[in-house]
Amino acid sequence: MIAVAESTAARPPVRVQRALAHAGIASRRRADELVAAGRVRINGRVAVVGETVDPDRDDLTIDGSPVARTRGETWLVMHKPSGVLTTARDERGASRRTVFDLVPPALRRPGLRYVGRLDYMTEGVLLLTTDGVAAHRLTHPSHAVARTYIATVQGNAVMAAREFRRGIELEDGPVRPRDVAVRSVGNRRWEIELTITEGRTHEVRRACEAAGLRVERLVRTRFGPVELGILPPGSVRPLTATERQLVESDS
Repeated sequence: MIAVAESTAARPPVRVQRALAHAGIASRRRADELVAAGRVRINGRVAVVGETVDPDRDDLTIDGSPVARTRGETWLVMHKPSGVLTTARDERGASRRTVFDLVPPALRRPGLRYVGRLDYMTEGVLLLTTDGVAAHRLTHPSHAVARTYIATVQGNAVMAAREFRRGIELEDGPVRPRDVAVRSVGNRRWEIELTITEGRTHEVRRACEAAGLRVERLVRTRFGPVELGILPPGSVRPLTATERQLVESDS
């Protein structure tokens, strides 16, 4: 059974130009121009570029015409289990489950997409959203959004941790984790925790292999400001108002 955590939190404030773009009035750049020209009002007052509005309460107008309120963008966090594809459909035609199969019907929206792919056997935090602009920002290397992984491994994890701190060369460039921690979990197994910002394909698995480690399990415990916490595998919940404000800021 898929568990769904419901949220009754109000949507966080958004910049006025973002509210106009969400309403389909104009692109973000064009919305900036409309605000700068003094053509946009918030509750009867001329809007200022960069100020925020309450998408559920404030009345927006352009040249005196009201702007219809929208439901806003959908943001979800999933605990992706292993053995589930991060894709819209199984390209092999094998009918394997995808992350979208795990989204309850009540939370599905047109245009819902994942943010930061997890490979088939990797578990953990996966964000889904209808906000394509923010999704691009969160995954683009130039924004260096931190992702934290815990890998359960066999091998010399202490020596591997030293190599990670120095940087490990892969065929597509070096991996230099922002943070590295290692701890024994018994039975010749270790947990090595890595925080990276590059987000390249299979980066953590490849880096562990390059350091002589055999990965038994890999879990992403944090993506940007969103932590996995106690969300059970296969479960989905809306982001909290605070989480939404953090992931949507400056997007």
